[in-house]
Amino acid sequence: MRSEKFLCQFQRPAVYWPYHFMSFTQQYLAETIQVVQQLDVAAIENLAVTLAQVRDGGGRLFLLGVGGSAANASHAVNDFRKICGFEAYAPTDNVSELTARTNDEGWATVFSEWLKGSRLNAKDGLLIFSVGGGNLEKNVSPNLVSAIQLAKERGAAVCGIVGRDGGYTAKEATAVVIVPTVNGEHTTPHAEAFQAVVWHLLVSHPALKVNRTKWESTK
Repeated sequence: MRSEKFLCQFQRPAVYWPYHFMSFTQQYLAETIQVVQQLDVAAIENLAVTLAQVRDGGGRLFLLGVGGSAANASHAVNDFRKICGFEAYAPTDNVSELTARTNDEGWATVFSEWLKGSRLNAKDGLLIFSVGGGNLEKNVSPNLVSAIQLAKERGAAVCGIVGRDGGYTAKEATAVVIVPTVNGEHTTPHAEAFQAVVWHLLVSHPALKVNRTKWESTK
């Protein structure tokens, strides 16, 4: 009896969401379908070929991103290494060096200085994950801009999966996929979500994939 009384204190009535919440869900998923339909297939194929050339030429792949894009970069490093046989790295995986360089040298050069320490060269490639691609005039992701500038100086390939108009990344990239903006209010979530869609496509692409993934190889 006592336990029943205790449980009753924590019972809550069923929650019925108003219709407008369901409408939002339908709208968001409809936008997602629009993004898929508007992705540039040729640009994705070009990105796959460019990345394959970096790997097959003995180059390394450096994945750069900030915020949610940094988390995507960390995940993608695993996939490019394990599934596609790249020597791949993300500077944001080393928190000690990242924060030391930010504190001592400044946020704007944190990636370019890291790349200098990694001896970035013409065989290597950058893969930029970004919502806007970097913009010096607006002081948005200047660290991506400086990294791209260094890569261009060294002759390294510059690749990107970016949103909006692609920013500095799209302007300077060897190969870039721009995630279409179908609703300006949802630019960031769609851009970051489709970074994952596109990179998972890439690591599954026959031009890049060299190892089977676990579940697909499990009978």
